[in-house]
Amino acid sequence: MKTVEYKGWKNCIEFKNDLVTMVVTADVGPRIIYFGFNDGENIFQNYPEMMGKTGTDEWTIYGGHRLWAAPEKQPRTYYPDNNPVEVTEHDDFVRFTAPVEKENNIQKEMDVYFGNGAEVKVVHRITNHNVWGVELAPWALSVMKPGGKCIIPLPAKSSHSDDDLLPTYNIVAWSYTNMADERWHWGDQFLTLTSQVGNEIAQKAGAMVLEGWTAYANENWVFITYFDYMPEFMYPDMGVNFETFTDGSMLEVETLAPMSWLKPGESVEHPEIWQLHKMDGSVETEEDIKNNIVPLIKAK
Repeated sequence: MKTVEYKGWKNCIEFKNDLVTMVVTADVGPRIIYFGFNDGENIFQNYPEMMGKTGTDEWTIYGGHRLWAAPEKQPRTYYPDNNPVEVTEHDDFVRFTAPVEKENNIQKEMDVYFGNGAEVKVVHRITNHNVWGVELAPWALSVMKPGGKCIIPLPAKSSHSDDDLLPTYNIVAWSYTNMADERWHWGDQFLTLTSQVGNEIAQKAGAMVLEGWTAYANENWVFITYFDYMPEFMYPDMGVNFETFTDGSMLEVETLAPMSWLKPGESVEHPEIWQLHKMDGSVETEEDIKNNIVPLIKAK
């Protein structure tokens, strides 16, 4: 771990081991702006014209991985995270703490657990600094390099019978969602969304992912995100814990925690575990996904 300059930001924290490198900005954020194999590329999208900027009054996407509060709403969601963050080292993690948001009076933090191998744990935290309660859900968004495929596992199937009458999961859509778009594939075991470079027509959908993982495969690597499913709680956006969005320049992998009512001073956390794997095979068909992605999934 050391302080480095990254694309114009002079105060960034670089984590590195024998396999992977991660860079977290301290000039804005908290924002994990780089993650990838040491002999490979950044799996996150970066927007070159936005790199190194600080202090602006408008929210800026930058790229990389960020923390929002769900449900999405103007202006709270788009509070500009363009100021320096506090960096504190602990025994087994490093904490990145943003200033309290002036208009919202909430504060965002990320704890990064970076050890050996190509697995990282990121704990997202939102604290309520209002003198009244607020309702929200932590929402973790990874802006991925375009050109890959997001893979959403669907629950196991069974045949229709008198004992199997109730629905088992849900898919939610936005006003601009078009399941006839060729980038979607609704299969028997997986729902996939392909990122097509230059296809600027936005697509988004959400799902309640019971299996607790999703994957994004691009070229010769696959990024697997593990997250919780807690059936006893209510989730935002009509009840989903995962969403994906693409607009041609990137694809977002988004996980959500349940809705929480935070009293003054209370916090809520949302952990993700990331794994990065090298991949030789294809993900064109469901059989490809079963052969090349599913064996990489760790047992819960």
